[in-house]
Amino acid sequence: MPRPRSAMRKIREVLRLSLGAGLSRRQVGAAVGLPYTTVADHLGRARAAGLGWPLPAGLDDAALEARLFPSAAGAAPRPGRPLPDWAAVHRELRRKGMTLQLLWLEYRERHPDGYQYTQFCDLYRRWQRRLDVVLRQEHRAGETLFVDFPGQTVPVVDPATGGVLQAEIFVAVLGASNYTYAEAFPSQALPHWIAGHVHAFEAYRGCPRLLVCDNLRAGVTRAHRYAPEVNRTYQELAAHYGCAVLPARPFKPRDKAKVEAGVLLVERWILARLRQRTFASLAELNAAIRELLDALNARPFKRLPGSRRSLFEALERPALRPLPAHRFEFATWQLATVPPDYHVAVDRHWYSVPHRLVGQRGEVRLTATTVEVFCQGQRVASHPRSDRPGGQTTDPAHRPEAHRRHLECTPDQLLRWAAQTGPATAAVVAGLLRARPHPAPRPPERARRPLLPLTGGLGSPPTTRQDERTSPC
Repeated sequence: MPRPRSAMRKIREVLRLSLGAGLSRRQVGAAVGLPYTTVADHLGRARAAGLGWPLPAGLDDAALEARLFPSAAGAAPRPGRPLPDWAAVHRELRRKGMTLQLLWLEYRERHPDGYQYTQFCDLYRRWQRRLDVVLRQEHRAGETLFVDFPGQTVPVVDPATGGVLQAEIFVAVLGASNYTYAEAFPSQALPHWIAGHVHAFEAYRGCPRLLVCDNLRAGVTRAHRYAPEVNRTYQELAAHYGCAVLPARPFKPRDKAKVEAGVLLVERWILARLRQRTFASLAELNAAIRELLDALNARPFKRLPGSRRSLFEALERPALRPLPAHRFEFATWQLATVPPDYHVAVDRHWYSVPHRLVGQRGEVRLTATTVEVFCQGQRVASHPRSDRPGGQTTDPAHRPEAHRRHLECTPDQLLRWAAQTGPATAAVVAGLLRARPHPAPRPPERARRPLLPLTGGLGSPPTTRQDERTSPC
């Protein structure tokens, strides 16, 4: 590997100060910032190469290094030594826990007369510099999935109405194999963002460990360089599949360079080829995308053996985590404060929560079939979701004791209570109920203060308050 320019400048300065200015080796070392032994080594190499000061005209850094360090300059592979399969080395390095030293040990086991470790690494780095910039990024197999929506859309024309829907294309790219997934959705809204992830995981038949996304609203509620706030539903998806979400830094596209390259490939090799076609539905568009996507993943690499598909099957797919037993159920979250009637409103329908939580702030989780209420991280209520506007769903256990007793005080119960005293009492109560325009009892009122007796020697008023323990209500 060539020495950096700063090192070659120091070597030239050592030769100038020592051979041209006549300073001692220690003085030269103090002036240049090099140890005494290094200065002596440079001067010894210059004498062996027959160099003095000034140096010959036209002697650039590469030529000077070749004359001072002939062994390093001649580090090209010797024909007598077996050369490793650098493509296989590069592919193996993407496996978790793999190192160059371990690969070198395996290489020396196969070829005892092969290259030493330092030259092995040097030759690999030289080969690696000839690769494409995107492929040179090192990502462990099964570790990272990059996701994004490109800016380009595809029009979908409704044949019945003639309306045009600009379909968004969801793109996901695995880091180690560059295996690409793409699907069209009506928009970039949260349900379609979540559905894209679920379908990608099922297409890969596994889950990565890390999700790298852009700062779109469906994924990141509040963008921040160091502490971004991930959307609650997106975070729930990651927890369900055992992933971690790492949003890219704002205005840093290189943080997700893999998906940027994948988006470019999808635009060039899929969307550009579909530009002359007219689609009547998303299903028709996705069928065409899948056909071209298979061809894209099967295209061979330019500088590496194999293709995205072969690399995915051999390297990435075995490293992915298995899918959970159940598919992720899409849910949205909203904040709610429990009102005095202990019913929270969701889509113009009211659902009960325990009455002790009146005035407290909680979170409501909404799925297609259920409504769950959480308070301080604990689920306090769960109801089947109803599409009846203006109605209410109530769990009797959520009511206060007084409200339950009031609702249980029906005419039939009053008659049964009166019959316990005697048939005459039951007849009187039945007559009173028939005399009322509506037999339902009035709602319970607050206990009123009893009237004070009139003064004037009438004595204490009689006790008129009944014993509540004998009342059916």
